[in-house]
Amino acid sequence: MSQFSPTPEVEGQVSDAVSGNWVDQLAPRLSRPYLRLSRADRPIGTWLLLLPCWWGLGLAILSDGQFALHDTWIFLSCAIGAFLMRGAGCTWNDITDRKIDGAVERTRSRPIPSGQVTVTQAIIWMILQAGIAALILFSYNVQAIILGFASLALVAIYPFAKRFTWWPQAFLGLAFNWGALMIYVAHSGVLRLEAVLLYAAGIIWTLFYDTIYAHQDREDDALIGVKSTARLFADRTPTWLFAFSILSAILLGIATYLACAERGTLSTLIAMLAVPAFWMHLRWQMGRFDANDPIRLMMLFRSNRDAGLIVVLFFAIAAML
Repeated sequence: MSQFSPTPEVEGQVSDAVSGNWVDQLAPRLSRPYLRLSRADRPIGTWLLLLPCWWGLGLAILSDGQFALHDTWIFLSCAIGAFLMRGAGCTWNDITDRKIDGAVERTRSRPIPSGQVTVTQAIIWMILQAGIAALILFSYNVQAIILGFASLALVAIYPFAKRFTWWPQAFLGLAFNWGALMIYVAHSGVLRLEAVLLYAAGIIWTLFYDTIYAHQDREDDALIGVKSTARLFADRTPTWLFAFSILSAILLGIATYLACAERGTLSTLIAMLAVPAFWMHLRWQMGRFDANDPIRLMMLFRSNRDAGLIVVLFFAIAAML
């Protein structure tokens, strides 16, 4: 069984939640099971859904050469929308995976398998979150709205991917990085090649960080027959992580270069510096990877918030020049 089995500190706490998180400490008691269902006590997933959106916005601004007032709303609404849609997606994931979660050491403390929330209550909570997120989506242009609704198919399919493919992390990448396309279009109104390449870079990045994450559960997954890239790659994982890091950086570099075609030299240089800085963070993770240390695996997985923010920072500085 998995070595990752920390003892919950408070009643109902999920085992892999951040210790002392605001949900367990500050949220009203009645709301805690639902916020845990949305992973509000584990914010890294919201960051990983949000960052491709901010990448897409930054790339679109670099390409168009102008920052509009509406971009302020897009920037802020991305954060709200990411929180809501990540919550809705996680709720759907936990509904479909409730039997699997009950058989895995790290996930059996989640709200549905632990009995904190019923399936009916979870469905109502999922619809509520998705409905509020839809109101935000309707504030964007028609093209972005269409892309937003198209993403629901990916969200619906992802929880089942690990049942029929060794590459469920690829399906997660398709869903989690869709915001790069949608938010690029929300700013520009058109979908260009650079946005598609950015989306591809994000997908490969997801393969990188979620393979690290999946190594926490590989023993339990093997026992219950759940597939993952961690199980597929096994001892070859470091080689695959290196390949993913290189490919993601290359795609990010091409997308950035195309977006900066009409920009000045200094702005282009700063934007392009995002690529080696991003790759260096991935290289740092590879140097500390240990497939048999669940605590380190979780630390490395969470560190991808900083990897993604590096790109946001360089894009923002370049866009201001």
